Amino acid sequence: MLYATTAAVGAAGAVAAAWPLLDQMNPDAHGRAGGAIVAVDLNDLQPAEQRRAAWHNFPVFVVRRTQAMLTAMQDANFVAQLVDPQSHTMQQPAYARNWHRSLDPVFAVLVGVCTHCRCVPNYFAVASALNAAGGYVCPCCASHYDPAGRAYSGVARYNLPVPPHEIFGRSKIVLGRNPPGELFSFESIQQI
Repeated sequence: MLYATTAAVGAAGAVAAAWPLLDQMNPDAHGRAGGAIVAVDLNDLQPAEQRRAAWHNFPVFVVRRTQAMLTAMQDANFVAQLVDPQSHTMQQPAYARNWHRSLDPVFAVLVGVCTHCRCVPNYFAVASALNAAGGYVCPCCASHYDPAGRAYSGVARYNLPVPPHEIFGRSKIVLGRNPPGELFSFESIQQI
């Protein structure tokens, strides 16, 4: 009995000592997350329609913007209301640091998490009293974002983040991959 108990305790000790060695061989969270590539099909996405995808456990909104949205987003009176109209705060890759905050003005690609309270904003395609372009409203803190994810009303001080993405024609967006020659890590985002 004493030999069996000693052998059992010794075996348990060997397993306990070997566990950290074996566990450190698994890829860390950063390594696992680096491989998260999600394709979003755009073929049947209608103007003003939003499609949702999940990327790194975040909701991502993909919207085909209308010409009316694009025109309203550039209106000087509206731009004057934006918190960060030129996207100076690092909330997007360098290739999306423009007035439409994406590779293609027709498509918005945004992480759907309010930068103030972390709720998922609601999308509205039609104009409102505050914005002729449509956009997003957070149901928790009432922050408003335009169709480019730029904050303009409410308590949010940061634009919605733009994930790394690549667009293939007008048929597919790949989340988690930068265009050729571009380097951007989502970890450099200042506020999510």
